[in-house]
Amino acid sequence: MTVRIPVPDRLRAAAENPPQAPVEPRDAATIVVVRDGDEGIEAYLMRRQSSMAFAAGMYVFPGGGLSRADVEREVPWVGPDATEWGRRFRCAPDLARGLVVAAVRETFEETGILLAGPDGDTIVSDTSSAEMQAARPALDAGEMAFADFLTDHGLVLRADLVGAWAHWITPAFEPRRYDTRFFVAALPDGQRVGTMSREADHADWVPLSRVLASVDAGEAAMMPPTIAACREVSAHSAATVVAAAADRTFPTILPQLVVVDDELFLETYLGES
Repeated sequence: MTVRIPVPDRLRAAAENPPQAPVEPRDAATIVVVRDGDEGIEAYLMRRQSSMAFAAGMYVFPGGGLSRADVEREVPWVGPDATEWGRRFRCAPDLARGLVVAAVRETFEETGILLAGPDGDTIVSDTSSAEMQAARPALDAGEMAFADFLTDHGLVLRADLVGAWAHWITPAFEPRRYDTRFFVAALPDGQRVGTMSREADHADWVPLSRVLASVDAGEAAMMPPTIAACREVSAHSAATVVAAAADRTFPTILPQLVVVDDELFLETYLGES
């Protein structure tokens, strides 16, 4: 459904004085990692530190910006190829491949969840070793390429374990902009979340029905893309969400600034009602 959302106070100054030349959005990727719980499907959500320059205090999924190494380095890989990912996200194959790498890398950095295995039929069941956990901050700091991490551990990225879900671009008036592709994945059997990302001050598995109720009640803050993903993913289970992504079509969504009765609103899409 298409809705109009009042422009948040934190963005009002930028909305009232938009730049003549919008900032070029940075390519980014995020994964809605889910599992099945007692109250239905759950997602791993992190609340960003209040000091963060972008989305401070907001609940978000694991993810982040594309790095040069994500595109330029040859990553051990099984599953749908770059051409197929490019078709799904309507972009060049090299960029699409880098987005998949960025999504899997960032998720490991921020949560310890690793969508990789020794081959195309197996997946890592435990990432809690000291060596594995030490790699997370090294990857985050850019001291290690994800391709090297996988090769050193005899692993391949399991691109068949993630699905393409959505594509959002930050509104043109914002000073920090991202061109973000959303993926979905189920928590691999045996894996557990590790230490919390330094960018977050709280993180947990949350039933999507409960988190959406909290957002509607004003008790939790989320950006529109996160709300839309929660609503859409909540119709599935952890066992079916990746298969559902294969049949899914989605537009590129760029929220528009509109004026109604002299008030500023963001006109955007928030998923099925």
